[in-house]
Amino acid sequence: MSVALATAARGRIVRRPASRAQRPGHGVAVAALLVAGCWSEGPRIQQRPQSVAFTSVPSPAAGELSVVVAARASSGLPVAFRSLTPARCSVGRSTGVVVATSAGACALEASQSGDDDYAPAPPATVALRFVSADAVLFTDVPVLSAHDLGTIVARSDDGSPVTYSTTSHAVCSVGPESGLVITVAAGDCTIAAHRGEDRAERTLVVSPPSAPSVPGAPRAVRATTGDSAGQVVIHVGALASGGLPLDRLVVDSVPAGLHAEADGSPVVVDCHGPCAGHAFTVIARNGLGAGPPSAVTPIVTSYDVVATFHEPDTQPNDTIFVGAFTLDATTGTVTDLRGRLSEAMTGGPTPYPHDTMTWVDLDHPLSSVPITTGGVPGLLVTTFRRPTTDTLSTDPSLGGTDGWAPGSGSGRYYGAPGPNPGNAYATIFVNVANPTATPTQAEVDLLAYADCAPGGMMGKTCMTGTSVAAHGTAGTMGGTPSSLVIWK
Repeated sequence: MSVALATAARGRIVRRPASRAQRPGHGVAVAALLVAGCWSEGPRIQQRPQSVAFTSVPSPAAGELSVVVAARASSGLPVAFRSLTPARCSVGRSTGVVVATSAGACALEASQSGDDDYAPAPPATVALRFVSADAVLFTDVPVLSAHDLGTIVARSDDGSPVTYSTTSHAVCSVGPESGLVITVAAGDCTIAAHRGEDRAERTLVVSPPSAPSVPGAPRAVRATTGDSAGQVVIHVGALASGGLPLDRLVVDSVPAGLHAEADGSPVVVDCHGPCAGHAFTVIARNGLGAGPPSAVTPIVTSYDVVATFHEPDTQPNDTIFVGAFTLDATTGTVTDLRGRLSEAMTGGPTPYPHDTMTWVDLDHPLSSVPITTGGVPGLLVTTFRRPTTDTLSTDPSLGGTDGWAPGSGSGRYYGAPGPNPGNAYATIFVNVANPTATPTQAEVDLLAYADCAPGGMMGKTCMTGTSVAAHGTAGTMGGTPSSLVIWK
């Protein structure tokens, strides 16, 4: 029986590895396998390619907060949508209904994951812009009585920062950046929100003070790391005053031991050492006494991060991870690490940050592993391009392990030689007690990345970056971690 007939009889197309085609006796081996019925169990030829394209992308009118996009796969298989800017917009996975939560650019992705006949399609992306009816729009306006605290919120149509001011000083004051409104009397409190030359105004009608009582429990309390790891800043966003002026805000830690007081928000707590592991409650006092405590509030702070991997073969371009994450210093946990990874083999001769490299979005924080190095407790936190850790080969003969461990799989993509799912990841080290501390070389050595997206591939090999000191090998093109910078 011929190879073609034997293959057709089993209903499958098989790949004859080119590297074996010239080996002596190879034809005899093939014939033997066909007779034995084993050859058809080998790897299938790569699935048929397909593409995805957006077919309808409306331009939202000013003030329009919902539109519908459409996309089609060349295979005719159903397309899945996701938002690449979830803080600004959401999209129905199958419906394409886009809903804006704020004005500004909304980036969307359409994908098709393939089936038994078609390989996964390269995702298609598109950006549309939601425009508020006004350049600056108030989104949260508190209802206040005299001596109360409340926070007013406005947003700009392009997402740029908004500042606040008031001319109603006999009635209220407002924090220029926080939007915290403190009322001192009944009357009209007019707040202006500014974005450059653009501005919007909103007038709050402040009611007369309520019947005198002790204050209510402070609400909308936030605790963030201060200018140093030994300070915490406590912000109170809302408070019913009890009809009397506020005397003090009293902060105590949980577990007990840290204490601070101030005549208003914010309150700065000196921890006399690391603040990690503590949470805080706030009590408000007026002329009648102390009110009930706020809910226990953890220390939660947002940080930005840039990790650099030196690439000797692609200079002046290096692989750069630019991202952000949230640290809960009370529990020592990192969440929501997201960012972008540059592809050093792309772009022109101008290095980061004015580069023209292709950047890969890493929006899936799927791993956080405790580690102590040099006596410093920390976390190795990893974010991925796809909602799976499957990135590198699991083949034991290639040193494969769990599908993504740094330095494993000889840099081959997951599932090679089959279709490449095109995953990528970046791993950073977070010092949980003091994230902004200058990292040691041992901490920098722990960084890693793997890029198996199209711009990161060299044939079947992904670009990777690891250190010999921490992972036993350098990256596939000699890439090694060179710096880590974290700041608030």
